[in-house]
Amino acid sequence: MITVRNLTKKFKNLVAVVKISFEVARGEVFAFLGPNGAGKTTTIKMLTTLLIPTSGEIRLNGYDPVTEQDAVRRSFGIVFQDPSLDNQLTAYENMDIHAVLYKVPRSGRKARIEDLLRLVQLWERRNDKVEKFSGGMKRRLEIARGLLHHPAILFLDEPTLGLDPQTRNLIWEHVKELNRSEGVTVFLTTQLMEEAERMTDKIAIIDHGRIAAQGSPQELKEQTKTTSLEQAFLALTGSTIREEEAGSGDRLRAWLAMRRGGR
Repeated sequence: MITVRNLTKKFKNLVAVVKISFEVARGEVFAFLGPNGAGKTTTIKMLTTLLIPTSGEIRLNGYDPVTEQDAVRRSFGIVFQDPSLDNQLTAYENMDIHAVLYKVPRSGRKARIEDLLRLVQLWERRNDKVEKFSGGMKRRLEIARGLLHHPAILFLDEPTLGLDPQTRNLIWEHVKELNRSEGVTVFLTTQLMEEAERMTDKIAIIDHGRIAAQGSPQELKEQTKTTSLEQAFLALTGSTIREEEAGSGDRLRAWLAMRRGGR
């Protein structure tokens, strides 16, 4: 579903991503992990048409994000950690506007919205304004909205950040059900190593713009001779505190720019 070959991105004198290569299989739950400033955000922006690579090749659902932007954008849904819902609209209205923007056929629009809201247990709250929702409810609504146009890939940027364990568990139940029932490929970033170890099929760890290791959680533990993914992560990336990557506000502005750019 995603193929990356020798991908490089330079910003003047800074090389943010250096000849990275990885693949994400159709229907896989894939985690892209790394310390702050490691190159995660830059890579995701290239995958989602927000940045043009300096060199290398990307194929997402068979399309080139540089030359086939519209086809790529139709192929994925995305949920950033910063909410992008309209709090003054109801849950149903937020879904309906998204359906219009993504040109979901009118004939099946209502049924699709109902199916997804029922899946994330928000159908009974469909006529409530989003401003009344908890953080977990908003996250579930954003995941449902991201799947409205039947994307092949769902990008999740730290989807459970700041949520309590019960809500995190519920959200992951929904994501795994969507992965199972609709065959959606999931590409996620998270700082919660236990979450990544428990929920993913494959992981790539990036550090200093290069892929440090990739494989299943068990394979990464075996490679580093450790007993947990967190230990493996530290063995591969060290324990030095890194500078922050682009903030969530920057990610939200990037998402809005992508919307203006052709969606």
